[in-house]
Amino acid sequence: MTTGRASRISPAAPAYLLLTVTALLWAGNAVTSRWAPGHVSPQVITTLRWAVACLALMPFAGRRLAAAWPLLRPHWLRILLMGGLGYTAFNCLFYAAGVHTGAINLALFQGAIPVLVIVLNRLAYRVPVTPGQVLGVALTLVGAGLAATHGDLSVLTTLAFNRGDVLVFGACLLYAGYTIFLPTRPKVPALVFFAAMAVAALVTSLPPLAVEWATGHAVWPNREGWLMVVFVGLGPSLLAQLLFMRGVEIIGPNRAGLFVNLVPIFGAILAVLLVGEPFGTTEAAALALVLAGIACAERLKPAPAAAATPEAAYSQTRTRRM
Repeated sequence: MTTGRASRISPAAPAYLLLTVTALLWAGNAVTSRWAPGHVSPQVITTLRWAVACLALMPFAGRRLAAAWPLLRPHWLRILLMGGLGYTAFNCLFYAAGVHTGAINLALFQGAIPVLVIVLNRLAYRVPVTPGQVLGVALTLVGAGLAATHGDLSVLTTLAFNRGDVLVFGACLLYAGYTIFLPTRPKVPALVFFAAMAVAALVTSLPPLAVEWATGHAVWPNREGWLMVVFVGLGPSLLAQLLFMRGVEIIGPNRAGLFVNLVPIFGAILAVLLVGEPFGTTEAAALALVLAGIACAERLKPAPAAAATPEAAYSQTRTRRM
């Protein structure tokens, strides 16, 4: 009985939990970013969050990182780019975009990440796109839009797009690129590879911090600001990135990317819990649409033997070049 029940559990089930928790932590990061002004400036919190993550990692991963360095050294440029662009530049652009554009635009553009992941995967590795993924992306996008507009979809006709939207689109493009490169990371433990990227993110965050300091816009955290720094350093920066990395490893970038559209849903739920906003039929419908989209992508995915993965495509590309 137990064996039969266990055999019916999908091997992807752990990824669903990991990626759901990831989206919840990222939603917490979005809420924190709206509270941060006046308590800590964007580049200061970006640098400090990675400093906190590195300090938390080093007791567990420091020696292992040093031991694995001979394996990582040939990939130092990739590590620098993935940490610098996927972590530091993404946050820099996202924070900067918030100065010029509204929360609805930010949420809607962030919902484009699953689309960008699928497109980049197709262009880079020729990974096929299934009808289930197309339907899943469409449903999750509608759900994210419903959550972002609080049910008033007519506001989409009056949106004004500006340079802030260009910045947030650039941020989403960078994170999509980071996502499709995850399956091709060097063959070292995930914790070790993430520690290397966290160090890269910390180092690459220093030049933007210097610019913010030199222009007189740096605001060092007060008591509330330090609480935010610790939360984003240990939650969205450390735990969420490790969980996302493992989720991508289990089910691949295309399927994992759909979970990003849970972020505006969880943002609405956090607003209910922390601010007391009502959770009504609009929020329930948005959550149902995003979950339905994820379910469609999972149920209608190709058979394992026929499914192409970025890792396999990357290996085939390298073989052809050799």
